[in-house]
Amino acid sequence: MVSAAIGLAFLPLLLTLIIRYRYYFVLFYRAVLLRVWHDCRSGLSREERAYQYVLTHATPGDPESILNAFDAWCSKVEYISNIGPKKGMILDRLLMEQSPLTVLELGAHCGYSTVRIARALPLGARLYSVEMDQKNAAIAEKILRLAGFDDDTVELIVQPSDEVIPQLRSDYGIERLDFVFMDHWKKCYRPDLQMLEGSGLLGKGSMIVADNVLFPGAPKFLRHIRKSGLYEWKIHQAMLEYSRGIRDGMAELVYMGVN
Repeated sequence: MVSAAIGLAFLPLLLTLIIRYRYYFVLFYRAVLLRVWHDCRSGLSREERAYQYVLTHATPGDPESILNAFDAWCSKVEYISNIGPKKGMILDRLLMEQSPLTVLELGAHCGYSTVRIARALPLGARLYSVEMDQKNAAIAEKILRLAGFDDDTVELIVQPSDEVIPQLRSDYGIERLDFVFMDHWKKCYRPDLQMLEGSGLLGKGSMIVADNVLFPGAPKFLRHIRKSGLYEWKIHQAMLEYSRGIRDGMAELVYMGVN
């Protein structure tokens, strides 16, 4: 009887927590529990399942069709943390405004944002996309070829970002990065940005865009850009991709250099 009474006493608190954090529970169910169940049932990774869906629902050679198929799969079938269509439109606009010729992407995952960036680049531009996971990189490669992009437009580099950045000048002949998109491990945002600062590859006006800086969040990265004095910056408020009720944001940085 005492245990039952204690349980009833905590019931209102439990219901309050469930209601307050319901969107996070839904995200956990979609991103973790469903993924484990589908992994066991299909014997394929989530990224392989996404590729199969895109392959059967998109038009080869049409980047927009491929992005739409990805968005449909992530919204209606399984969750993948791509940048998504709404934040993607912010990225599209910034790319159109900047017209960058040399772009670095940190975190290709399975190729969604890579296709999104590549399709917005001006003629003659080149995108270097870094992905450390070999299996995901193999899928990204297939997605890029399905979208119609070749090695002259996109070079996929399968290595950890902290190994690639010091090699960009010597191994890839890059003298300046006009645009950097960060969507890899959030704990890597700050050290990778500091490595880019020290590399000499950021020039005045170079733009860095970082996704998911509010959720799951990159507090050390945000603290660095506030204190460094190297950037003009802003946060684009948004909702987490393919979700409801979870606030997120993208950081837009313009490198101003050392005074």
